[in-house]
Amino acid sequence: MGDPAGIGAEVIVKALADPARRSRARYVIYGLHEMLAYAADQAEINPYWFRLPHEDVENVRSGVVVADFDDLAAPSPSCREATPEGGAASVRFLDEAIAANKAKRVDAIVTGPIHKISWKLAGIKAPGHTEYLADAYNARRVTMAFSGGRLRVALASTHVGLFELRNSFTIGRVFQPIDLLDDWLRRYWKIESPRIAVCGLNPHAGEEGRFGDEEARIIEPAMVMAGEVGIHVEGPFPADTLFVKAAQGHFDGVVAMYHDQGLIPVKLLHFDSSVNVTLGLPVIRTSVDHGTAFDICGRNLANPGSMAAALDLAVQLAGEPVPPPLDRRPPLPPLVPAAKRSDAPAPRST
Repeated sequence: MGDPAGIGAEVIVKALADPARRSRARYVIYGLHEMLAYAADQAEINPYWFRLPHEDVENVRSGVVVADFDDLAAPSPSCREATPEGGAASVRFLDEAIAANKAKRVDAIVTGPIHKISWKLAGIKAPGHTEYLADAYNARRVTMAFSGGRLRVALASTHVGLFELRNSFTIGRVFQPIDLLDDWLRRYWKIESPRIAVCGLNPHAGEEGRFGDEEARIIEPAMVMAGEVGIHVEGPFPADTLFVKAAQGHFDGVVAMYHDQGLIPVKLLHFDSSVNVTLGLPVIRTSVDHGTAFDICGRNLANPGSMAAALDLAVQLAGEPVPPPLDRRPPLPPLVPAAKRSDAPAPRST
């Protein structure tokens, strides 16, 4: 359910109010029954679920069950801020879902919105769901990706400050999302030879080194590595023009270098229907692409579109096998300036 003080309960209640969606799968909602009932009352939706104490929920044979953490106090409807209680509760819900998946009681996990400050106040070291799930499953390589309309975007870096990115921007960091995105497109979207476009890091993709050399020194060697394992990859392209072509369907996926570079176009075009997906986990995990929206919590104003899309995608992907993530990394190329390497690709001009 995410943070109980956020809009998680509301978007879940609204998204699962559709009988057609409920008929496609069996659902367990790990959260607070009181918050779900309150949201349903405000939206004038008749409860369609049954409630069990969370410790009594095992296999769900049909319908929707609320695994209720009735030992937790529900926040006041007027509580519209980050709290340690909200952070601790959202982690308890998540831990229970992870345990259910590891016990093979659920096939996919869909996460509601959390607040990162609430997690910090609760003493949670992970900055968000992606990192927490990677640790819980001991997944060595995970990538945050987003699916919305024609855009499928994987991120080379996520919750890293821009000025700090330079300390960890490596060939491997760029190769990983290319590799995992290609695997995801082949396996789940049945695209035999995906076309993946890669964003440059700098304005104009560096303009042949005039605005930075990361394209030639880091991004292009990562692309060479991808090509060596059979991945169809193009770029690096200036991000301001690349996403126009990607939205028109010229590419099957895009790898962005940093968080906002990838998320701004996704949310601009598909804010109410895009889905956050974690690539590289041994479980299907999807999520809403928005936050807790404390400013509208308890006012029946939340749009359930992203939660509905996250549920639908989880159901779709859960029908596919999830073998261990591939590890197709060839040996790293020598860490010397690209201009001095005879096999270095020529810098791209724009």
